[in-house]
Amino acid sequence: MTPDRFNECLRVIRWTPINIASALQCELSWIEALEGGNEEVPPGLAAWLEILAQVHETAPPPPTYRGKRAIL
Repeated sequence: MTPDRFNECLRVIRWTPINIASALQCELSWIEALEGGNEEVPPGLAAWLEILAQVHETAPPPPTYRGKRAIL
């Protein structure tokens, strides 16, 4: 997985580097290295991100709730 595709998957999933570091329980610095291409994305992580990105692309959030707020 290229750094560009790694970043694209995070964007599609709507995760920040902090979000994925938290999900993986790893150091943020490692995620930043993956983003920048200074570390290679492990195949297992790449496959998992591709699956998550595909799900998010095919099942986006329903637009029905845009702008919804509580009635007080």
